[in-house]
Amino acid sequence: MSATEIPAKARELRPEERRQIAEALLDELEPEESPEFIAELQRRAEDALKNSDDCIPWEQVRAELKKKHAWP
Repeated sequence: MSATEIPAKARELRPEERRQIAEALLDELEPEESPEFIAELQRRAEDALKNSDDCIPWEQVRAELKKKHAWP
């Protein structure tokens, strides 16, 4: 079966079956995070919680981006 035939056949499946197939394929493509990467994420999360006064609320960031880039 070709790469064009597979999606066409997959569309004949129920949505739940398509989701399962998509998740299985994506799981194979996503690299495993290294222990170093996980440790860095944890360090950054802890730092953000300790220094929450330094954080900018998402609403403010979004508004500034919308204004800067003329987004709707």
